[in-house]
Amino acid sequence: MFSLHPTLASDTSHIADLTLSCVLIMKDKGFPWLILVPKREGVREIHELTPDDRALLIEEVSLASTLLTRLFTPVKINIGALGNIVPQLHVHVIARFENDRAWPGPVWGSGPKELYSEAELASIVSRLREAFNRA
Repeated sequence: MFSLHPTLASDTSHIADLTLSCVLIMKDKGFPWLILVPKREGVREIHELTPDDRALLIEEVSLASTLLTRLFTPVKINIGALGNIVPQLHVHVIARFENDRAWPGPVWGSGPKELYSEAELASIVSRLREAFNRA
């Protein structure tokens, strides 16, 4: 049985379900920011996944990175699995730009979130869903 941590549920919108992970988008429009959450209950760390799941997670992170690059043409893709606040294993895949509010530093603690409007969120969710469906 898989359940999404309440903080992830409130801070994100669902994009797609991959073989291992559910793909979410952070509601912060400051960055095109995906989160992949392996659908494995109780897993906190990458090393707790089976070898097959670890390999699949890397492939899914690569897919998310590729799609963000195609859609947004970032200067850099940042990938991280911190889990200091949300213990459920999740991997951040963030498109970065030289003019984003945190550049060149990390996105965490870079200032208040800039939330998408309902229309903006619906638009980016639609674009990303279509890209994942085509992949």
